[in-house]
Amino acid sequence: MYELVAKLLLAHILGDFLLQPDKWVTEKNNSANTLKYLLYHTGVHLILLLLILGFNMKEYGAGIAIITVSHFLIDFLKIKLANKYSHIGLFIADQMLHISVILAVSQYYQPTLFLFRDFWSFHNIVLITAILLLTQVSAIVIKNGLIKWKIVARGEHPNIGKYIGMLERLFIFYFIIYNHWEAVGFLLTAKSIFRFGDLNNAKDRNLTEYVLIGTFISFGLAILISHFYLQVTG
Repeated sequence: MYELVAKLLLAHILGDFLLQPDKWVTEKNNSANTLKYLLYHTGVHLILLLLILGFNMKEYGAGIAIITVSHFLIDFLKIKLANKYSHIGLFIADQMLHISVILAVSQYYQPTLFLFRDFWSFHNIVLITAILLLTQVSAIVIKNGLIKWKIVARGEHPNIGKYIGMLERLFIFYFIIYNHWEAVGFLLTAKSIFRFGDLNNAKDRNLTEYVLIGTFISFGLAILISHFYLQVTG
């Protein structure tokens, strides 16, 4: 059932990540060469789709055309918006759009592949809620809880701590729902070791308090949300 979507995703991964030289990526952002290298890149995707689908144009011709043309248009739009939005934001949006097209084409050829009404099951809604609580919501709670310190470690990007916190809470969530509490302890130990150098060199009581309280709040929220998820879905 999932053979087609697997093939289309393989073609996408090969074309976007393995068979796209750094020179092409650089030249695509050069207005003088954008169209030329974008066509090269799109051509690689077309060839990969043809190879992986066995040149079966009779059955998959429309799907191949939709994926190829949409890939060109999505990448072109990404290049045009490069100076207006963050690189990571555009990258994520770009990949989500490509994958959405692939899923839509797969759904067209295999209508029973995705039952979108089943996506909004109770379990999935609770999971999505937990992920939102662990990431953006917790980040806002911690930011407001630590607002009196207003500290950014020297040389550290203002948002780096936010993203590290999101990742650590997602790891804790995974460890707890699969009953690997020892991994939570390992994560806390590893973070403490990495942070020890900063705290030792800074000799700043406020920075020490900021890091410790932030860590405890982050871990505490992750544990509470994980228990919420287990209680509701258990």
